[in-house]
Amino acid sequence: MKHRATTFKASIALLLSAVLFEAAMPAAAQKSEEPGPSAALSAALRAACRADQRDFANYLTSESASAFRALPEDQRTAFLARFSLTSEAGKTLLSTDAQNHTVLRCQAPQVTVEFRFGEARTSENLAFIPVSVADSEQTEFGLVRENGGWRLLSLGLVVLDIPQLSKQWAEARETSQDDAALAALHSLQDAIEAYRRAFGKLPESLAQLGPAPKDEISPEQASLVDAPLAAGSGNGYHFRYRIVPAAEQNDEKFELAATPDDYGKTGRRSFFVDSDGKFHAADRHGTLAAADDPLITAEKAP
Repeated sequence: MKHRATTFKASIALLLSAVLFEAAMPAAAQKSEEPGPSAALSAALRAACRADQRDFANYLTSESASAFRALPEDQRTAFLARFSLTSEAGKTLLSTDAQNHTVLRCQAPQVTVEFRFGEARTSENLAFIPVSVADSEQTEFGLVRENGGWRLLSLGLVVLDIPQLSKQWAEARETSQDDAALAALHSLQDAIEAYRRAFGKLPESLAQLGPAPKDEISPEQASLVDAPLAAGSGNGYHFRYRIVPAAEQNDEKFELAATPDDYGKTGRRSFFVDSDGKFHAADRHGTLAAADDPLITAEKAP
């Protein structure tokens, strides 16, 4: 009996020691396993690439996360697309370079973006990480330690002001969309005039401006624009063409129009080229613009 009592006491002692050891582990383990700033930035970029709004918000400061969640759905989507330099959700591939720095690839349907991290500079609760992207200048992300983890603080020299950045990026995206639509209209305008000079008449449809087999250019396939534009689409816009009848065929004129495929996402403004070749534009909420809409500023110049 004495031997059994001794064994029982030893077992209790070991059990108590194990319990005390496990109770002391979480704080130390949490401290040692806390992701560093590079890991946090990588996680934020991966969430942005996947268009995972919920996960992305986890890597923002409390104030920025609240502001991000308060944005309308389309603005949150656009913000993540701009942050990851893609236009659609993609898949991520994580690796390291020869210096053991993070290399993150975001593979979206239309483009693959590679983020190459530099050496993180950490000072107490702040960290700065240089990141370079192919064909782009290097920028620096700032992170701050908050609530036991690293959170995004700044992008370049700008503090991460979610509402302001969202507005700026949305405006930049709309300007880019407008420029692309206008460039396509100019291409169509030039192609139609080239067709008239080559065949002595206006094309009956945009399709006749499209690609032709090698050495087989004809009035039906003039090879003046690419296939998508000949089909009336490109850069998120739909294009329409109309001949304005005249008494003489040589006097015929034409009109062009462009409307966003998905209003608010691929563009906001509708465009119209009148029979005199002047450009008009207005926010028509996805419907056709017309000759009584305002002239585009550049077209007002003599």
